[in-house]
Amino acid sequence: MMRPGGMGIMAYAGIMALGAPARADDMSDAAAKQLAGLFMQSCIQFSGDKEGLRGWANMTGLAQLPAEAQKRFLYGMPGAVFDASNATGKFVLISEDSGSCSVVAQSASGSGAVTDLEQDMTAAKITFRVASDQPDSQEKALEHREYVASRGEREWRLLVSTVKNAGGGQVMLTANRP
Repeated sequence: MMRPGGMGIMAYAGIMALGAPARADDMSDAAAKQLAGLFMQSCIQFSGDKEGLRGWANMTGLAQLPAEAQKRFLYGMPGAVFDASNATGKFVLISEDSGSCSVVAQSASGSGAVTDLEQDMTAAKITFRVASDQPDSQEKALEHREYVASRGEREWRLLVSTVKNAGGGQVMLTANRP
């Protein structure tokens, strides 16, 4: 299965690196909404433009994680990782040098993240279709939904990776330009 940015195993490894247990409460839904909003402002806006993304992250006040922490999210790939945590939860923004962009929530509603992302894309007049929706072939606790999306001349390949847990868990959204 083709995954944006070649995330494959890295997608679930990055999600699992956060390692906190899922929470089944309203914070999970609020975190999903925050995650989708962060994704729209960062990855959708700047996918394929690492300098623009990193400039936006710095202008927004997001601090880069220490080098050792960045390695846990980049898995040998060159890039930068920013702490986007707030009162709602722990979030990171991953900017690979290749132009791939991901946001990760430590704990959020997976179904909420999908719903919020689709609502945000619709509101932004981004046309999208689900290209694939299936469990991870190697890590059975994960599910992946792939989208092909576009607005005007811009196109994206999107991947939503979630932990199978009705109460929520780690969620990762990734955007790449084809």
